[in-house]
Amino acid sequence: MILAIDMGNSNIKIGVVDSDGKVIEERVTTAADKTSMEYAMDIISILAFHGINKSSIEGAVLSSVVPPLTGVISTAIRKVTGKSPLLVSNKIKMSIKLNRMKYPEKVGADLLAGAEIAYNSYKSPVIIVNMGTATTITIVNEQAEYLGGVILPGLKVSLNSLSNSAAQLPYISLETPGSVIGNNTIDCMRSGILYGNAAQIDGIIERMEKELSCKATVVATGGLAKFVVPLCSHSIILDETLLMKGLLALYNKNKEV
Repeated sequence: MILAIDMGNSNIKIGVVDSDGKVIEERVTTAADKTSMEYAMDIISILAFHGINKSSIEGAVLSSVVPPLTGVISTAIRKVTGKSPLLVSNKIKMSIKLNRMKYPEKVGADLLAGAEIAYNSYKSPVIIVNMGTATTITIVNEQAEYLGGVILPGLKVSLNSLSNSAAQLPYISLETPGSVIGNNTIDCMRSGILYGNAAQIDGIIERMEKELSCKATVVATGGLAKFVVPLCSHSIILDETLLMKGLLALYNKNKEV
């Protein structure tokens, strides 16, 4: 089994993945002022909670979209496992090709991991919806070419912005309203955010398929996807462990034999 870590702007996903497809995943808050030792203790606590001995970790892989913290987390991984992690970037071996991208070195490591496993696991062309701090919708064609996609404000970013900017609009929890038409402020906000995001995703899928001139498989992941996917009109596969499995796939493709 390997230690797989995805560092995002809001959360860090810390996972353990094995070749049988078993995935353990927990999240800690991304904090710029935490030391490598503090992050190492986070990793150790998660391993201990799930009864995993660190000696059973054969290697590690890290995807990061927070460059200032990449070195800190890498050091934390080495402190825990004694091994340097594989850093996901456009320079490592992968099945997907970045020849269609203007700046391949700028493609997010998390997007590469998701695209890699989605292309290898689902019928292509495949559209990957990743709902985190930002919502990204990317696509890989039948020739394994990563074509790019769109970046949207994440669901919670939009919701918090709404509450911050309007004095009479409260901070609310995410629950699916009974109907699109809300009859009170909170349900109106929930409906706008959830159905609005669903309609946004549906609309972009339609436009992507029109540009491709064919239908695509659509797979969604990310902590917020479970709230929105059931409200979409398209058939979307919810795969909450997509990223962890993608990191395992990239690790296996690049590990020294």
